[in-house]
Amino acid sequence: MMDQTPFPAGSDAGSQMTLSIIIPAYNEEEVIEQFHARLASVMAQLGMRWEAIYVNDGSRDRTLPILTALHERDPRAAVLNLSRNFGKEIAMTAGLDHARGDAVIVIDADLQDPPELIPALVAGWQEGFDVVYAQRRERQGESWLKRATAHAFYRVMQRIGGSVRLPQDTGDFRLMSRRACDALLQLRERHRFMKGLFAWIGFPTKPVLYDRDPRAAGTSKWNYWKLWNLSLEGITSFTVVPLKVATYLGLLVAVFATLYGGLIVVRTLIFGNPVPGYPSLMAVVLFLGGVQLMTLGIIGEYLGRIFNETKGRPLYLVERHLQSGLQVSGKAAPASLVA
Repeated sequence: MMDQTPFPAGSDAGSQMTLSIIIPAYNEEEVIEQFHARLASVMAQLGMRWEAIYVNDGSRDRTLPILTALHERDPRAAVLNLSRNFGKEIAMTAGLDHARGDAVIVIDADLQDPPELIPALVAGWQEGFDVVYAQRRERQGESWLKRATAHAFYRVMQRIGGSVRLPQDTGDFRLMSRRACDALLQLRERHRFMKGLFAWIGFPTKPVLYDRDPRAAGTSKWNYWKLWNLSLEGITSFTVVPLKVATYLGLLVAVFATLYGGLIVVRTLIFGNPVPGYPSLMAVVLFLGGVQLMTLGIIGEYLGRIFNETKGRPLYLVERHLQSGLQVSGKAAPASLVA
């Protein structure tokens, strides 16, 4: 277990600790250089030994050449080039697999999460917290619809997530101690919702409030369809509430059908048997068909995830690993292919 006795930044004790910073990148050629300059400036003031692990997640622009040149210029910059695009959740996992520091920070390259907040995260770690996460007060540069849907998603997850309490308005930007990172890496499911996995491991946590900035350059890679799919991952990974809803909805329809059938019998005995209306018949048929298809769809979402998990494929493949110059005693470099 890591010694987390508080020490001032820049002291002899603090300078012996190492920090690994994970930066997943997908088509971020316009912002990488600016991000690294700000990161290096912050870390110089912090006075700790550090490495920046840039995970190139199958970028199609000049992100990889820029990262390669950055590695040659700054030995603290490592480059982990995945064989193709695997998605941000798995790219973060790849970076965590290759991190060797006493603590690990996950941050996006688009500068919406400011590197200048890192000293506050480190201060929380020095106080003895294993996970120090950045919690948003404001989300600048985003549409009202995106802010509203994000707000609703976090509230829904808090209600249906069971024992996993997902912090409100909290992204991936956070610091984790070595033991928290090692615990997280034991969770190897393919359908990864990292915000939920961060919360699942537990350990003492602390929030640090901040205002999220607009993107420094480029455009967001997260459209509403991708955000919708990510929400499905979060819901199906940490709760079976949709299955319960389908069960109760089916039960409710069955009870309604029984009561309605009884009503028809009584009316027939009293008033005879008039010809039933075609529109009402079609409405009932379409309603029942919709309920059945929705229920099958929910079951299919869970079944598909079971199917993908049973294949046992590796989470990702590494095409190239340019390691940083960070020297960490007793910690070997990871293999280039991790399951």
